[in-house]
Amino acid sequence: MDYKYFMEKALEEARKALESGEFPVGCVVAYKNNIIVTGTRTGTTGNYTNEIDHAEMAALRRLSELKENADKSKIILFCTLEPCLMCYSAIVLSGIGKIVYAYEDVMGGCTKCDLTKLSPFYKERKIKIIPDILRDKSMELFKVYFENQKNTYWKDSLLARYTLRQ
Repeated sequence: MDYKYFMEKALEEARKALESGEFPVGCVVAYKNNIIVTGTRTGTTGNYTNEIDHAEMAALRRLSELKENADKSKIILFCTLEPCLMCYSAIVLSGIGKIVYAYEDVMGGCTKCDLTKLSPFYKERKIKIIPDILRDKSMELFKVYFENQKNTYWKDSLLARYTLRQ
């Protein structure tokens, strides 16, 4: 499977978010070398931001609506930013076999969580993590986002400072 191809598609979703003033996270879900659903981050503009409408959650919601009888362990989720705890947990619970991400989230990324220390339900889940695919391209989107003074979501956060120092 061509990870860079699918990550480019996730980056297209992230660019859509950025163009609409949202935090630039995009996600695609692939099965049998085809994109089956996508997701784009929303809920980061205006006075009432939320922490629910993440790109991965939007993609997982669409995946659940497909009603396709797919071997979930062979599904690969591509995202432009390392999944947070909420998204990582939902991906694990969904039975997806692999996460491929572009840019590490030094503030809230959770792919290094040790599932073996959790209860049996989580401990028995197997998921492969592939980091740093097109990392620089994703990082550039975050730099553009954080350099724009109009964007207040996570302004002056650890992630913003880390990104702008690179």
